[in-house]
Amino acid sequence: MLDPMTSSSNPAPDSAHPTGHRRPLRRLTARSRGEEHRAATPLELFFDLCFVVAIAQAGVQLVHAVAEGHAGEGILNYAMVFFAIWWAWMNFTWFASAYDNDDVLYRVVTLVQIAGVLVLAAGVSEAFQDHDYGAVLVGYLIMRLALVGQWLRVARSSSGPERAMALRYAGGVLICQVGWLGLVLLPEDARGWWFLVMAILELCVPAYAERIHPTSWHPHHIAERYGLLTIIVLGETIAAATVAVKTGIEENDALGELLPIAAGGLLIIFSAWWVYFVVPIHGHLRSNRESFLWGYGHYVVFASAAAIGAGLEVAVEESLHEAHISTLAASAAVTLPTALYLLTVWALHARYFKMGIAQQLVLPTTALLVICCTFLGEWAVFTAGLVSALGVATGETLTARRHARQRAAATREPAA
Repeated sequence: MLDPMTSSSNPAPDSAHPTGHRRPLRRLTARSRGEEHRAATPLELFFDLCFVVAIAQAGVQLVHAVAEGHAGEGILNYAMVFFAIWWAWMNFTWFASAYDNDDVLYRVVTLVQIAGVLVLAAGVSEAFQDHDYGAVLVGYLIMRLALVGQWLRVARSSSGPERAMALRYAGGVLICQVGWLGLVLLPEDARGWWFLVMAILELCVPAYAERIHPTSWHPHHIAERYGLLTIIVLGETIAAATVAVKTGIEENDALGELLPIAAGGLLIIFSAWWVYFVVPIHGHLRSNRESFLWGYGHYVVFASAAAIGAGLEVAVEESLHEAHISTLAASAAVTLPTALYLLTVWALHARYFKMGIAQQLVLPTTALLVICCTFLGEWAVFTAGLVSALGVATGETLTARRHARQRAAATREPAA
């Protein structure tokens, strides 16, 4: 993680220059925190799209596990695989925000990371079905070792505290990769606990590396990158649910049964997009303490957003009598991740922009009502969608009224 309060006098890298004037290999030095017009690059967008392939594979396997009545085991496997995907994505994103020089070697190493996530995606089904994490581990190692190479480039291009920070990152990541071998060497019963230990160690690496020298990063760029992945994950959720509904209509001619699920799911996803982007979060990211909590918390945001799509697929299968679970369980597969998403988005940044108890309670109350919708049988998903949309409408109404009162007060003040 990187500290936006750290000033930097470094000029913008050569990537800001026309292509014909760029050298193929350049020093990997920090970009300026005050750089204007800092936006996501085509390589970063390509990176995100390829990572969503792995997210989609994890969602598919979660659907199969829940539909077959193995929800506990499926959720555990999903949490483990999703951590590997999210953590590799997040580390690249924060690194790129500070050190992207867009030279040939940087691009090649980034493409190697993309290859790693595709290897990981190929092993997701084996991880879920056979508890074989070999391919997932290999893909993860490829991504992480590529990042180690980037940090070593930074160390070579810098000196003093910055060089020490880069070497700490490289060393910390390498040590963790040795620890992850336990997922294939330890007995199956111990892997869940070992995963928890290693996940905590991975989360500690940035705090350890940046204890002396926090690196500079661009708050607006980071907020944009997280927002883009949120959009892509929600889009994948819509795509997965659409395919499930389409298949159900074609194979079972069950439009009447699936229409409420489709409508409710669409309202849920629209509401999920709305509550995430209703506030400009980049202004809140000011220090390492805030950015660590915000960045780490997005594990739940991304995982729950993707799980909503998986839940909608499960609900479709249950309505067609193709899932070996009850209607209550199928409804919970949608409502629980939806509520978790709403609560997490509120906790991470929406609450910082809410004024008064009424505004603060909108999202938590909406999440609670969505959970209550679980018990409404075949109308659970549709009702959850309506509740989510009403939550958005209530929030917008309260905000509009507050702005109207402020304008009225400002109009009266000069006269007084």
